[in-house]
Amino acid sequence: MKGILALFPRPFLIRMSLLFRPLLRWWFQGDRFKDPIDGRSYRKFLPYGYRQLRPNALCPGTLSLERHRLLWLYLDRQTDFLTKKLCVLHVAPEQAFFQQFKTFSHWDYTTTDLHSPLADIKADLTALPFADESFDLIFCNHVLEHIPEDANALAELYRILRKGGTAILQVPLEEDRITTFEDASITHPKERSEAFGQYDHVRIYGQDYYQRLAAAGFQVQAVDLFSQLSEEEIQRYALQKERIPVGVK
Repeated sequence: MKGILALFPRPFLIRMSLLFRPLLRWWFQGDRFKDPIDGRSYRKFLPYGYRQLRPNALCPGTLSLERHRLLWLYLDRQTDFLTKKLCVLHVAPEQAFFQQFKTFSHWDYTTTDLHSPLADIKADLTALPFADESFDLIFCNHVLEHIPEDANALAELYRILRKGGTAILQVPLEEDRITTFEDASITHPKERSEAFGQYDHVRIYGQDYYQRLAAAGFQVQAVDLFSQLSEEEIQRYALQKERIPVGVK
C-alpha cells in the first residue's frame, strides 16, 4: 500500500478522501497519532512525498500534512484567530483546513484561486479583484513557489490586508540555503522537478524569503512553535521542524 499510495497525486487523494473519508477514519483509527485539526486519533498516517517518501506524513482523515498540523497548533495555541470575528481570505484553500474554516460562522470567509474547485472567486494572485484593506487575515500557503512574479503577488496581498492584519505565508523553505534559487529558463516539468523539487515549482526559497516579505511592506515574524513542543507532542502529531512565516501590516 505504501508504494501504491505514493504514486497518486495529492488532488486525487483529496477526491478519494471526500468520497471515502468515513471509511478511512474507521480503517485507520487508533491511538498512536493525533490530528489536532479534527481531534481524531489514528493508528497510522500515510506516507507522502515527491523526491522522498516521508512515513506517517498524510492524515487519512483530513489529508493534513506536517505543515498543516503545525500551523493549526500555532493558530490554536498562540493566536485568537480561530475564535475571533474576522474577515478572512484563503488563497488556494487546503482541504485540511477548508472543511473546518467554512463552518466558522464568526468568520466572513472567502476563498480564491485560479483553478481550485474549492475557490469562491477565480482570480490571479498578481491581480486580485479585492479593494484595498479588505481582510483581517490571509492564508496563502505553498502558493508563491508556483508564481514567477512572486513580488507582484506579495504586493497584492499586502494591498488587500487591513492595517494591523496578518498574512500567513508558508512556502517550501530551506533554512540552510542563504539565497533563493530560481531560473526562468527552466520550464519543462521534469527539469523543474529536478531543480525545484516539484514539477510546477519555479524556485526554492532560502533565508532571504523573509527579506522578500519585508520588501513588500510586511513586518515579518518567523514563528518557531516547533521548538516549544515536547518530543511526545512532535511524535504524536507527526510534525517536522519548520518555522511559520507571518507577515503583519
